[in-house]
Amino acid sequence: MNKIPVGVSQCLLGEKVRYDGGHKHNRYLTEVLADYFDYKPVCPEVAIGLGIPRKPIRLVFKDGDTRVVGIDNPELDVTHALKEQANIVAQQMPDICGYVFMQNSPSCGVFGMKRYRDNGYPQDSKGRGAYAERLIELMPFLPVEEAGRLNDAGLRENFITRVIAFNDWKQSVEREPSAKKLLDFYSRYKYQVMAHHVPSYYAIGRFLANMRERDLRTSCDEFFKLFMHALSHQATRKGNTNVLMHLRGYLKKDISGVEKQELSHLIESYRSGLVPLVVPLTLLKHHLLKLDNPYLKTQTFWSPHPENLGLRNHIVATI
Repeated sequence: MNKIPVGVSQCLLGEKVRYDGGHKHNRYLTEVLADYFDYKPVCPEVAIGLGIPRKPIRLVFKDGDTRVVGIDNPELDVTHALKEQANIVAQQMPDICGYVFMQNSPSCGVFGMKRYRDNGYPQDSKGRGAYAERLIELMPFLPVEEAGRLNDAGLRENFITRVIAFNDWKQSVEREPSAKKLLDFYSRYKYQVMAHHVPSYYAIGRFLANMRERDLRTSCDEFFKLFMHALSHQATRKGNTNVLMHLRGYLKKDISGVEKQELSHLIESYRSGLVPLVVPLTLLKHHLLKLDNPYLKTQTFWSPHPENLGLRNHIVATI
């Protein structure tokens, strides 16, 4: 497939732009995902004029507000400049389909950033880097993740799944939207959504049933909000098993009793945590794709991401 444009903290690509003149090269990004992602690197601290090297900054919580200020020079406040840089990036890179941020950064950290009080003592771990926070506000459906969290197999698989789905939406629907394109898009993702979040599966079904009551652009925006919310939940063993059982129903008249028994055994083994998802999925796919059923053949549940990444092989799915 064509490479997908993805924003990334510049230091993760090995560029020496950190405050100490170093980098945080992430080899998984540059040696594995670079085959699929077209990176758009940004170091917001350098972009706003802070030098290399530079004095460190941190998040300070004061009077109900979080500011990004200098550690050695508390009079230095770059909060507004970092947020303004996010405004610029959002305008310059409207086509990105995901973003990988550097963790523990007062500009780029997304999850659990430590905030300090004026006296230098920790306040809590509820902060978010000013640049990342503003960019997420401007692009609320954009899949985002921190590089450090990509070491978790489940989070890694979920992020890549969302990036690919986001890109699919842009290519298939967003450029020239129509009701048919929207419905065709969801038709391909129906079982994938079921695996990720059953409540969203039903919510999207109800929404699409009443789509004629809204104008097309409103329908597309609301659908995509529901869709990305669904995929933001990690697929669980329970959810995947539910989908496997639904798909097995298409084979009632097309496989022998022995084959049914074998398939049921593998699905149950997966449900019990004895084998990975790829084991029953491979056999089920083998049987189903022999049927003359375009609906089944186009389901993204089979391969929500490139199979040679082996993402499903490393997941110990939650119940």
